[in-house]
Amino acid sequence: MSIISTVNLGKTYHESDVPVTALNNVSLNIDDGEFAAIIGPSGSGKSTLLNLLGGLDSPTSGYVVIDGTNLNELHAGKLIRFRLNNIGFVFQSYNLIPVLTARENVEFIMLLQKRNTSERKKRAAELLEMVGLKDRADHRPSQLSGGEQQRVAVARALASKPKFVLADEPTANLDSHSAENLLDIMAELNKTTRMTFLFSTHDERVIKRAHRIISLRDGEIAADETR
Repeated sequence: MSIISTVNLGKTYHESDVPVTALNNVSLNIDDGEFAAIIGPSGSGKSTLLNLLGGLDSPTSGYVVIDGTNLNELHAGKLIRFRLNNIGFVFQSYNLIPVLTARENVEFIMLLQKRNTSERKKRAAELLEMVGLKDRADHRPSQLSGGEQQRVAVARALASKPKFVLADEPTANLDSHSAENLLDIMAELNKTTRMTFLFSTHDERVIKRAHRIISLRDGEIAADETR
């Protein structure tokens, strides 16, 4: 069953005298439980597509449907709440709150969801243990390595119990050991919980592990391979 669908999705930027089309007529379906990667050269539209799928940007044409909800039909406030409750994000730059500990960073999403204190603490502890950071829960981002920070980001992405996780170049700032460790964790989560992961990546390590490869070129789908 498709959890993400796009229909004739397009995005054109008008930030200069010459309009730039980042995506053109992209239609695809991502099924529940997939471990998929969007690949392509710089400028091919990978990050633009992920931003549209996550409701972080709006399309110029076409639409995105998440588990039956058309994002175009949500006004700003409803879209924010929908993202909060349905989509997990892992960014290249971690995006942790520097004054909060690892545990507090994971709890923060649940705080926004207005979950009670005991539930937040219990789930944050479980998630940090799941990503191998039980003993680092009280450390702030500046006290953690890049790999540890990205594992906190994965735990935070899962905290809201999302329908899927979007990961934009999650290994780009990591050394080889940390990248492999992170991918091991994500692959295991996909296997054991059937959490859907969709990556935007240049990293061959991610590409080798993905079960499906969606190739973009000049804003269009050039190939779509399941293996």
